[in-house]
Amino acid sequence: MSGMLETLGSGGRLLGDGAMGTMLQEAGLTDGGAPELWNVEQPEKVEGILEAYAAAGANLITTCTFGGTRPRLEMHDLGDRVEELNRAGAELARRVADRHPGSYVLGDVGPSGELMEPMGTLTPETAQELFREQIRGLVQGGADAILIETMSDLGEVEAAVEAAKAEAPGLPILVTMSFDTNLRTMMGVKPGQAVAAVGAMGADVVGANCGRGPDEMRQIAAELTEARPAGLFLMTQSNAGLPQLVGDEFRYDGTPEVMADWAHDMRALGIDVIGACCGSTPEHIAAMRDVVLG
Repeated sequence: MSGMLETLGSGGRLLGDGAMGTMLQEAGLTDGGAPELWNVEQPEKVEGILEAYAAAGANLITTCTFGGTRPRLEMHDLGDRVEELNRAGAELARRVADRHPGSYVLGDVGPSGELMEPMGTLTPETAQELFREQIRGLVQGGADAILIETMSDLGEVEAAVEAAKAEAPGLPILVTMSFDTNLRTMMGVKPGQAVAAVGAMGADVVGANCGRGPDEMRQIAAELTEARPAGLFLMTQSNAGLPQLVGDEFRYDGTPEVMADWAHDMRALGIDVIGACCGSTPEHIAAMRDVVLG
């Protein structure tokens, strides 16, 4: 069993890190740029963001590879560099984690950007191959676990989970879905459904990320815990509130104190892995650290 799962199995908790996209924008990534390309073109900036999260107390260091599948990278004419960019992303996170004992690298896998049949043209077989290609790079770079996040379609989740089993045998698999309108995913999946279905697929950790901020995530977390089967770990990573237009840019309104209060509620509910998502910073993670790990 991995050290990560041993920690959770013994009743410990793990603290996830926070946003990558909004942090990269602060560091100069322009709208429309490919974050994954920065793993090779601006590696010091990506590593610096990950180091700041680790220094703030995060146990889980997430690779800058959310859009690392071939269809997403093809939007930037980078479709022939899938394994290279994912491997580079994992190597950066590996360097950071190795400087912080007790930290683990989560190889980040986001949605492919394609719709599954019958709403779209993506077949389960093709989807699985897209995810396998990405995960191969993450494993080569030293990922300790595979994080499949911000998903809305259970069919796509299953393809990603099967790809992780094939390319990363023995590594923990974490899956989070994004619940929004009426506490359902874009494809209509409820939190309780997600726990039952994704747990049955063989994921080790199941939960929710992104969404509309801490208040809704509290409701989602309650539904997750109600549906939790024995032996399954739960994870929540909330946005730092909601984006508000300030001048000519959007800023999230959830302060570090707001996120610390939310983390306290997650701990009280029995959530095992607690982190943050869009709009969060190392300051948010530092405020959550004592609540989650104390």
